[in-house]
Amino acid sequence: MLFKHLLSLAVSTNLALAAPLTSKRGVAFSWGSEKIYGVNIGGWLVLEPWITPSIFAPYDNDVVDEFTLGQKHPDDAPGILRDHWNSFCTWQDFKKIADAGFNVVRIPIGFWAYDNANTPYVTGAAEYIDAAIDWARSLGLKIIIDLHGAPGSQNGYDNSGQRMENPQWGQGDTVSRTLGVIQTISNKYAQSSYQDVIIGIELLNEPLISKLDYNTVRQFFRDGYGNVRKIASGVSDTPVIFHDGFNAPNTWNGFLTPSDANAQNVAVDHHEYQVFDDTLVGWQPWQHRQAVCNNAASYNGADKWTFVGEWTAAMTDCAPQLNGVGARYDGTYPGSTYYGPCNWQNDIDQWDDWYKDQTRGYIEVQLEAFLAVTQGFFFWNFKTEGAAEWDLFRLLDAGVFPNPVNEVSSRTWGDQCSQF
Repeated sequence: MLFKHLLSLAVSTNLALAAPLTSKRGVAFSWGSEKIYGVNIGGWLVLEPWITPSIFAPYDNDVVDEFTLGQKHPDDAPGILRDHWNSFCTWQDFKKIADAGFNVVRIPIGFWAYDNANTPYVTGAAEYIDAAIDWARSLGLKIIIDLHGAPGSQNGYDNSGQRMENPQWGQGDTVSRTLGVIQTISNKYAQSSYQDVIIGIELLNEPLISKLDYNTVRQFFRDGYGNVRKIASGVSDTPVIFHDGFNAPNTWNGFLTPSDANAQNVAVDHHEYQVFDDTLVGWQPWQHRQAVCNNAASYNGADKWTFVGEWTAAMTDCAPQLNGVGARYDGTYPGSTYYGPCNWQNDIDQWDDWYKDQTRGYIEVQLEAFLAVTQGFFFWNFKTEGAAEWDLFRLLDAGVFPNPVNEVSSRTWGDQCSQF
């Protein structure tokens, strides 16, 4: 009953929010009513060792992120990255995404693609956003550009470009440089000529508010919103997206709303994972599914459009290098508990029919929950070199991921949340 109440509340809330905002919307996407069936293009323009381990394998532990690749191997890095950018994501990948019923892709990119001054980062990734726009336009897909890495790292994760114990974003000129990059992106892509494809600009992925100054993050979001609105050629109404910083989306209520300096067309990105915790990775599949339904209330009730920008089919953290070192599931991560071996999860050909079916059930219940109480979702990730639980293409090919994703008839598990 709780879930069905949330569904009713979400529908009425979304309609109420959409009414005053859609009249000002210029992008070719109906924010507030049209659902997002999305997938992330991760590991392409921002490296992540667990997505493309072949890039990092020759360097042992010498290279752990994109920063150290450029820092320690400056002669090799440009060629390695150019080859990767040219091959890891192509028009054919976008076509496979579109054919499977997805309608939006979220593309992470690092600040260094636009401003690598006084850093070891290799520049050159920015032009691939233009290629992606051409591919998307030809296939009817939409794009959200996501600034995934900021100077000094906003979270200390390798997916920010630089792994470190404590993020340094917020110190020195890191915030102003980030705002400069947002302005550069906005000046080009928050134009009406791109609004047939670009349906939002995300200011910063996963700022780790628990280790950052909360007021700095809030002010950055305000200033970033202003940068998108005031582009070089005038005023833009391209939607602005900010990540919730691992706080509940409704804790941002009243912030960047029409009643707050008349902020229009703002969305909140929320991420849902169940593998970065020692207890959760030990759950049985039914417990993972139940938790999806029970947790829906935690990201419902925001006064802005909300979507789940990252989620996964993974019920273990067995993907090599996902945590930097070790896995909780097999007890090799410091302080973790052994639940089982990590010797089969990454090869989908080793999955038995039971595990394939349970994984499909986990995927389907997330589709059910996310579409009921938010604008939609972006699965992480479109592909990997060998982490099957996270790999959309492998899951599609194995019949584990519903295809097409945007048709309820493609699902086999039915209405799950009403059963818990």
